[in-house]
Amino acid sequence: MANLADFNAKELAAVGSQLTNDPSKYVNDENVELQWAMKSYHHAETYFNLISSVDPTALKLTKMDDEIYEEFRKDFPDLKIDVIKEDELKSAEAKEKWRPLINRFEKTIEDFNFGTLLRIDCTKDYSEENSILVVRAQFLAIEVARNREGYNSPLRFKKKENSEQT
Repeated sequence: MANLADFNAKELAAVGSQLTNDPSKYVNDENVELQWAMKSYHHAETYFNLISSVDPTALKLTKMDDEIYEEFRKDFPDLKIDVIKEDELKSAEAKEKWRPLINRFEKTIEDFNFGTLLRIDCTKDYSEENSILVVRAQFLAIEVARNREGYNSPLRFKKKENSEQT
């Protein structure tokens, strides 16, 4: 499988331009899936670099962070977000519970249902074992909460310690 580093800027730009086309014109094409995966990986890599470089508790992911957080915690007051259990997001029962929250942001979160990678364990980087595919609205709800509740804060110190050791 190709790695993001295997592509040059021109190829990555081509990927981005394809993702804005009418989805009904596509069939299950390996190239489209690879392009989607590259965009998702780039988003994940950028986000992780951001939260491990600045204080995540002060970070704003969208202009709607306050509303996203309030609605998320109103609907999921006890959801454990430091280590996500896949069935709490993907089981049939969980999907029914998440659907109203996700749909509330259909008109206000750009690409609210775009597939996005979420870290399962917030103390670790993205990896095949530590990533799950969710829709963007779920990603934002969980990551805004992780930032506000301080779960992502240790990443900044971990990155600083690693850079001092090298």
